Amino acid sequence: MHPSAAEFSERASEEFGFEVEVHEFPEGTKTAADAAEAIGCDVAQIASSIAFDAGEDMVVVVTSGANRVSESKLAALRDVDDEAVGMADAGEIKATLGWSIGGVPPFCHDTAVPVYFDETLLEFDTVWAAAGTPEAVFPIAPDTVLELSGAEPVDVAE
Repeated sequence: MHPSAAEFSERASEEFGFEVEVHEFPEGTKTAADAAEAIGCDVAQIASSIAFDAGEDMVVVVTSGANRVSESKLAALRDVDDEAVGMADAGEIKATLGWSIGGVPPFCHDTAVPVYFDETLLEFDTVWAAAGTPEAVFPIAPDTVLELSGAEPVDVAE
């Protein structure tokens, strides 16, 4: 197992008592479509954790692979101007969350940040999220993501 995936698995167990079932795909799961194809699930079941700058804060949006995040809706949630919302810088993501782009899990971040959860993911019994690397994912119930991440379910899809 990749060291970052092992670290995520250990942290999830230690911090939350959650046992992660890591699935690794050497060909990578960098996009939601890649992940869905490798796993054999619907792209809508991919729970992508995307870091945004929203005003002065970094936030994580866990969104369905079938959706794009509406920066306008995120701006409204954060009560900032639309221009104040954009993708976070890769270095800032690594420094703040402890994970690299493509491998950001929905919880076990180094720094507590607000987490929003695409409500369309609640339609599924199981979703698949990144487990610390772009090659590693794990299955999880959407309600468990909400519980462990402290996320707020919201309408963030374009």
